[in-house]
Amino acid sequence: MHLLKHDTGRAAVVLPDGFLFGEGTKTNLKRELLEEFNLHTIVRLPKGVFSPYTGINTNLLFFEKGGPTKQVWFFEHPYPPGYKSYSRSKPLTIGEFDLEKKWWNKRKETEFAWKVSAKDIVSRNYNLDFKNPHVVDVVHRDPEELTKEYEEVSKELNQVRDKLKQELMKALTR
Repeated sequence: MHLLKHDTGRAAVVLPDGFLFGEGTKTNLKRELLEEFNLHTIVRLPKGVFSPYTGINTNLLFFEKGGPTKQVWFFEHPYPPGYKSYSRSKPLTIGEFDLEKKWWNKRKETEFAWKVSAKDIVSRNYNLDFKNPHVVDVVHRDPEELTKEYEEVSKELNQVRDKLKQELMKALTR
C-alpha cells in the first residue's frame, strides 16, 4: 500500500474472506485502507476459484492512493449457468468477468452490485463482510419438521374450509 505513488497509485489485491471481517491487526489495516486510500470496489468471488489449493471465498479489493473512502461498491461474481462450484476441471475463466467489465464504468445497483457508505463500515468496526442485499437467504429446515408444519397448516385450512362451507349452507337455507 505504501509503495503506491500519491494521487496516481492504484492497486488490486486478492484476499480471503477472513480479512473482510477479521479483527485486531486486520482492523487496523482496514482502517488505514479506508482513511488513507479510496477503497472503491470489492469483487466477491465464489468458493472454488482457487481450487484445489483452497475452497474458501476470496475477494478482489481495488483501491487507489490520494483520498479517503466515501463509499465501497461490492460486486458478487455469479457462477456460470450449471455451475455449483469451480474446480480444476471447471476453472474460472477471464471471459466470465464480462459482467463486471460491463458494469465497471456505468455503476448502478443490480442483483450483483450494491454500495455501502464508509460511515456504515466504520460503524461496524471496519467489518467489510457485507452480504448481497439482493439475495434472499434460503433457510433449509428439517424435512420432518416441515412435514409436521405442513400437516398442521393443512388441518387448519380444512377446518376453516368446513366452517366456511357450514356458514354458506346456513346462508343459502335462510
